[in-house]
Amino acid sequence: MASIIVRGLDDAVKQQLAMQAKEHGRSMEAEARDVLTKAARRPHIGSALLAAAQDVGGVDELPIPARADVARVADFE
Repeated sequence: MASIIVRGLDDAVKQQLAMQAKEHGRSMEAEARDVLTKAARRPHIGSALLAAAQDVGGVDELPIPARADVARVADFE
């Protein structure tokens, strides 16, 4: 198994991690490992949407309607 060192971790994050570890009855290291593992395995929404589109034939043939509106300058007054 690999090991990492996390430098510059905010004290509030460390305290939150310690509280979560206590609630789950495990060490901070085990809690951090669980949090990182779950985060790394969570699908990226963009990738998930692309995969879903490809499953139904992709999006290459979707029509893109012409725009008839004209861009205008914002008035901040």
